[in-house]
Amino acid sequence: MIRGKAWVFGNDVDTDVIIPGPYLRTKDLKSLAAHAMEGLDPEFACKVQKGDVIVAGKNFGCGSSREQAPLALREAGVSCVVARSFARIFYRNAINVGLPVVEVDLKCEEGDEVEVDLAQGTVTIGDRTYQGTKLPDFLLEILQDGGLVAHRRREKEGVL
Repeated sequence: MIRGKAWVFGNDVDTDVIIPGPYLRTKDLKSLAAHAMEGLDPEFACKVQKGDVIVAGKNFGCGSSREQAPLALREAGVSCVVARSFARIFYRNAINVGLPVVEVDLKCEEGDEVEVDLAQGTVTIGDRTYQGTKLPDFLLEILQDGGLVAHRRREKEGVL
């Protein structure tokens, strides 16, 4: 179960505002995290707390295929991104780096407490529960292992 405070963004949040281009050359994850969502909220990285949840509209993560976008969010402390829909490349990049994503259409206010049940595909805000698209078991396994690289290591070691 994932629980955190909601950070609400609108439709068509592209990867250029999730992590602006000038910061793409760094391999320092803390530097990426320090600039997460800077294109929409320059103070986001200072205000977000470990475990918080981004709630957005449709087409979250559109734009370029940079995997630094979900990495920046994960490293900033975001525990999950809930959106009406995702750009496909962002969706898969998020899974690959271990950032949970759930597609669901819901109503939420900034600061609301959000509870996400990945196994069921549900998101609860207050007394309202929304049914989202449930992740297939193989994607849940990748997330539970911490991302695709960690998952493949486990497979290679015969743990899976």
